Amino acid sequence: MRPHNVIPWCAGVLLSLIFAGAAGAQRASRLVFTVQPHATKAEATVSPAVQVAAQDSTGQTDASFTGTVTLTITEGTDTSEAELSGTTTKAAVAGIATFANLSIDNAGIGYSLSATATGLAKATSATFDITADAAETPAADPPAPAANDSAAEPAGTSAARHILRAAVFAGQFTLDGRLDEPAWRTADSIVNLVTIEPKEGGAPAGQTTVKVLVNPGELVFGVMCHDAHPAGIVAFAKTRDFDLELDDHVLIVLDPFQDGRSGYVFAVNPNGARFDGLVSERGEEVNTDWDGIWEAATWRDSTGWSVEIRIPIKTLSFKPDLAGWGFNVQRRVQRLLETSRWAGANRDYEIYQTSHAGLLTDLPAFNLGLGLSIRPGIVGNANRPEPGVGRVYKSEGSLDATKKLGSNLLSSLTVNTDFGETEVDARQTNLTRFDLLFPEKRTFFLEGADIFEFGLGTGEDVIPFHTRRIGLQGPEGDLRAIPITVGGKLNGRVGNTNVGALAVRTRRVATLNTGATMGVVRVKQNILSESSVGMIATVGDPLGLSGSWMGGVDVTYQTSEFGGHKNLIAGVWGLRNHRDDLGADNAFGGMIDYPNDLWDVALAYKHIGKNFNPSLAFVPRTGVQIWQLETALKPRPAWPLVRQMFFEFNPLLVTDLDGTWQSYLISMKPLDWQLESGDRFEFDIEPQGDRPTEDFEVFGSDPTAVVVPAGTYRWTRYSVQGALAAKRRLNGEATWSLGSFYGGDLNSVALTLRMKPSAFLTAELGWERNSARLPQGAFVQRLYSARTQVNVSADLQVSSFLQYDNESRSLGTNTRLRWTFDPLGDLFVVFNHNLVRNLTDRFRFDSNQLLVKLQYAYRL
Repeated sequence: MRPHNVIPWCAGVLLSLIFAGAAGAQRASRLVFTVQPHATKAEATVSPAVQVAAQDSTGQTDASFTGTVTLTITEGTDTSEAELSGTTTKAAVAGIATFANLSIDNAGIGYSLSATATGLAKATSATFDITADAAETPAADPPAPAANDSAAEPAGTSAARHILRAAVFAGQFTLDGRLDEPAWRTADSIVNLVTIEPKEGGAPAGQTTVKVLVNPGELVFGVMCHDAHPAGIVAFAKTRDFDLELDDHVLIVLDPFQDGRSGYVFAVNPNGARFDGLVSERGEEVNTDWDGIWEAATWRDSTGWSVEIRIPIKTLSFKPDLAGWGFNVQRRVQRLLETSRWAGANRDYEIYQTSHAGLLTDLPAFNLGLGLSIRPGIVGNANRPEPGVGRVYKSEGSLDATKKLGSNLLSSLTVNTDFGETEVDARQTNLTRFDLLFPEKRTFFLEGADIFEFGLGTGEDVIPFHTRRIGLQGPEGDLRAIPITVGGKLNGRVGNTNVGALAVRTRRVATLNTGATMGVVRVKQNILSESSVGMIATVGDPLGLSGSWMGGVDVTYQTSEFGGHKNLIAGVWGLRNHRDDLGADNAFGGMIDYPNDLWDVALAYKHIGKNFNPSLAFVPRTGVQIWQLETALKPRPAWPLVRQMFFEFNPLLVTDLDGTWQSYLISMKPLDWQLESGDRFEFDIEPQGDRPTEDFEVFGSDPTAVVVPAGTYRWTRYSVQGALAAKRRLNGEATWSLGSFYGGDLNSVALTLRMKPSAFLTAELGWERNSARLPQGAFVQRLYSARTQVNVSADLQVSSFLQYDNESRSLGTNTRLRWTFDPLGDLFVVFNHNLVRNLTDRFRFDSNQLLVKLQYAYRL
């Protein structure tokens, strides 16, 4: 740039900044109905409350506007006249006027409301109808609702539902998180949420505005999260399925079947990190292992942050011919420990309970195309499986395909399946005589996993279909992958019936007879408003053992309106299995659960036969009866420093089939406080006992092995635990427990430290030490772990996971690069390296592997 041009150039930049600042400070110029009036009966209160916002020319609500807004009614299209009653003039709060007690005295068609305010352009609402009051209508049998009636109330929604209208858009759309396309300006809006934390029914510290755009091929959600202190926004994660407890985020739940029992969950934090899952456990939990194809982009400025979420319709299954879906949205502000929600803003309800969701209406006829998705993959593998063996190089192709059978059923096919990109299991210490449960992480088995859930209260004692029985062999600490030749799956919903089926063929490996065909079928019928009855059946054995099958039924009654608005669940289940080497046996049980905010009480019973060991199930303990009571009182004392207190009494009794006790545990928690800062501390007392009928090894590592002999043991343990709030850059947990243990003493310490210096780099360190002195010998069990994550972007991360325990004496590292270069395509680079510590305390090579996997999905 020439010197004589510098001054004019600087002046031009300065003027542009001044005008840009002036533009950013625009005042309201018009009124907009953000919650439209809805059809109702004459003389009845219009619900939900009508809301009118003062907006500037860009479509943003002017929070500084506090003027009065007046509503008037115009005659209907059938020339009906009516009087608008209630408070028709309201002062705006933060730019929004809310009219909560409006009513209209006369039935008619095509009414509309007009909103006026001094100095602002007038607004006219959408038209709506008023029907005759019930008292004026002749008695008659009500018509039966149509099977596909989009306005039908889903389970558990007896009160008026929150409604948001989706706006249809066409043409180009730039996903950048800014919500600056013209279509956003005229879209219907949710103009704020309602807090459930720290105060139920309060106003959030910052306004949240939600809008939805649709076309036949996709849904786009836009959320503006205003924050008076944007520098305090908590967001460190960029990885997929980030921990919702750690960051600010917006969470969306969709119920495309309007059955009030199922749904999809999508969440995004201010960094653009994505989280998704399936509603599970009757709305109490979310299965985070499902990964759909969708996009999100975020934007930050001086007013807070905003996000645009684009979900292709081909990612979802849904009930055909519905013009409305169940829909809910929730926002978390981590530094304030504030949670706000749109519908079902009640502490007794989880956001995942879609029976209390609002309604997203005016949806178009969606276009699924052929509903076919083909995802080929290629894997390059260089591995050295053991010392003294040369490196082995190989490459293989894989194929995954899915086909929509209509809009609500999905069939899947996998050929030469590869799971090399799956993260290794986190090691666990085990001082019991029973197997530990490890979660499923393989993608093929996670799609539609919610449909295979069975029985209320089975817990980890009986999991009738455990997918890790397929394609994995050996003890959990030393699993061997078994190649899957081909697999097929069907999952979805037909009317009120949920259907799931899976069949897999595995290949023979070395001396293991793993060439086997296995399958499962699950059918669950929705009954009443929130309840169900179902069946499950499995067949086949991973090692080809003959005559292996299992079948069972379960019945679950659920209501979220017990005593008005409380949750109550009750269920029974029964299973029977057979295998030629075991014979036949059964398991059955039941549970009553009262899961609510103040009181959470559950009573469960399980009977597990001695020979009940289905080939595709997880049953760590057989030949027992299990009684379990869980009682939790969770008051909120309204003290200056304490947010909530937890008092728990949880006795567990295990007997043999004749009623003689085998083990017991009484977990008591007299002190557990969560502070307003988010920090937490607790004190536990645990009397317990065990009566092993055989000797078992409690610790085994060269050269030390400690065996507990059969006998009767009783002891009591005490523990103290503290946790720093997740919002802190440096946080973690520490637990110290001590007391007697199998006739001796056991001291345990567990520490977890998380460091978040920036969103680019996070790290976690873990250490666990169990020091025991028993009559049979002493031992010290140690487990170390370290995780680091480099977040280049929400689509590119490099993570490393290191673990060592002195029982296996194995040091393992798992380093993974995942690059989502396109919503349909991923590149994985995985390096596993394992060392073993010998008796001279030197580490020697055990095995390593380098894997590169490229996959891309073609949607037709």
